[in-house]
Amino acid sequence: MTQSSKIVGVDVGGTFTDLVMLDPADPRRPVAIAKVPTTPDNQAIGVIRAIEAAAVEFGAVDLIVHGTTTTTNAILERRIARTGLITTRGFRDVLELGRRTRPQPYGMYGVFEPLIPRELRLEVGERMDWRGEVLVPLDEEEVRAAARSLLARGCEAVVIHFLHAYANPAHELRAGEIVRELWPNPYVTLGHQVLSEYREFERGTTAAVNACVQPVLHRYLTRLVEELRGRGFAARLLVMQGNGGTVAAELASAQAARTVMSGPASGVIAAARTGAAAGFPNLITYDMGGTSTDVALVRGGVPAVSDELEVEYAMPLHVPMVDVHTIGAGGGSIAWLDESRMLRVGPRSAGAVPGPVCYGRGGTEPTITDANLVLGRLDPARLLATGRRITRAEVEAVMVERIGRHLGLDAVETAAAILRIANDRMAGAIRMVSLARGHDPRDYALFAFGGAGPLHATALARELAIPRVLIPARPGITNAIGCAVADLRHDYVRTVNRPLEELEADELAAILDAQFEEGRRLLRRERAPVEEITALLSADMQFRGQTHLLNVPVDRQHLDRRSLREAFERAYYDRFGIALPELGALLVNLKTSVIGRRAPVDLALLADGEERASRPEDAIEEERPVWFAGGWLTTPVYARDRLPLESRFEGPALLRQLDTTIVIEPGDRVEVDRLGNLLVSVG
Repeated sequence: MTQSSKIVGVDVGGTFTDLVMLDPADPRRPVAIAKVPTTPDNQAIGVIRAIEAAAVEFGAVDLIVHGTTTTTNAILERRIARTGLITTRGFRDVLELGRRTRPQPYGMYGVFEPLIPRELRLEVGERMDWRGEVLVPLDEEEVRAAARSLLARGCEAVVIHFLHAYANPAHELRAGEIVRELWPNPYVTLGHQVLSEYREFERGTTAAVNACVQPVLHRYLTRLVEELRGRGFAARLLVMQGNGGTVAAELASAQAARTVMSGPASGVIAAARTGAAAGFPNLITYDMGGTSTDVALVRGGVPAVSDELEVEYAMPLHVPMVDVHTIGAGGGSIAWLDESRMLRVGPRSAGAVPGPVCYGRGGTEPTITDANLVLGRLDPARLLATGRRITRAEVEAVMVERIGRHLGLDAVETAAAILRIANDRMAGAIRMVSLARGHDPRDYALFAFGGAGPLHATALARELAIPRVLIPARPGITNAIGCAVADLRHDYVRTVNRPLEELEADELAAILDAQFEEGRRLLRRERAPVEEITALLSADMQFRGQTHLLNVPVDRQHLDRRSLREAFERAYYDRFGIALPELGALLVNLKTSVIGRRAPVDLALLADGEERASRPEDAIEEERPVWFAGGWLTTPVYARDRLPLESRFEGPALLRQLDTTIVIEPGDRVEVDRLGNLLVSVG
């Protein structure tokens, strides 16, 4: 298939909905961008408004790729469908088993509310053993009775989760046939089809998440498609998944759990592509938006992926996700005083409505964005999504009234304190994905994006001794760019859970080949434009007697016991610094990621179409006082889009563009590369 010409990537964030349109075939308008307020009650409205704001003709678009927070928000806010569970007799409480985890490092208890209440969890007669052999036949009449009972209790969705269905799904498949004969909608989830992996607690919670959000996602995508079709869009709609790949919209709701964290994943994908093109394959990605900050690690151009995400305490989601660490610190994060009069920032956010005070949309509590405005880093006349025009004096008054007068600080001192605390929280998140996992931040570049990330990036780099900061051409819409460049992807897992010495290469090859063929079948069904289909193969392994798993890459051409053992021992030594040759190794899971690679997008398009100055100083629009750690400095304000490619200048400086403002600290050196990226050497 050929690559689509006019591609739209659109990502819904907590505060803004971002859009980028890329059209390599149109030299007059190769790129268009838009940033509009998110519409939380119906995200589809924000998507439509973004397309309209970019002046993109709906009927001319060849492909839309959409990152959505619908499923993530539904889980966190418990706006989910009423769902029932049918499970093996004796296991109705599987969703509450848990593991030996705590919600806080200190404290011995935590509050957990399962997604499916106990009265909607029903048991039926059936039992497989761990080998997949039938111990108790499926009682089909009990399945019918359970389905009728759940319908009578108002359930919209149902999940069927039987013990050891990963080893033999026959009972789940038959129970699914029975329930579908009675169920009035397609919201029937079979646990093994979402996750075919041992450990019934994690498999059960993952299936429960999928069932509870499936109707929510299906209704949203149906509304969105209807709105798009009504305006003339007739091409394909793809949806971002948390693994960094995409899936056709008509297939997305069946695997709704895989769309959790799709927004943060798309940003990491864009960072990996941009960093590789700019010569920086090792990145710490730093995405600060309006509501939260997401950080992740990219090593060798490949984002770190994990299948051990915990959506909230005691709710693990065991499907592959880009390994993103999130904290509640965004531009809209509210500064407040706790009971001991200590200044705190976040996690509560002003969100899109009412937003920060300076937006003039009813916000009355100071935020990080307000602090940046008071310190001269943001221009109140150029803020997006504002209502009534708010002056700096009004924001300063709120700063003093809410915070400053209680701490003996004026407005500037209060704003500086808010920034210092926010930066400390974000530096801690970066340490979590780097130092805490054995990676030295000095070996990486900090990739800063999001609407607020470039405001704080160079200060964070100083704090963490990161030598270089990479700021892409369009940092405020990087997540939307990630949607536009992402490949299609389907992930599969199959539990083996046997000692290596008992396994034969042919048996393992048959499992991997079956997974690859299933992925190819789905890609053909999606009919999306791809250039080639590839696969990433891996295995989860552990030493006998241990509980933690290590994921190691698998070579299909060298699929034998010796190669697997050597790969596992290398990975174990790299992680823990010890060799254990006397212990036997277990192969727990085999995994296949089937990737439909789309034609690469030329990222230089993002810097095209601008009338650039001949010298950096010719791009200066004004000078104004800006507060830095040493006090106020008269600072040039550059129009970033006019900076000449492959030019250099030094800080202090502010760089202004439609989707963000960039702060360059005194002593930093800046280079604009051929793709329009900023490469900042931290002074």
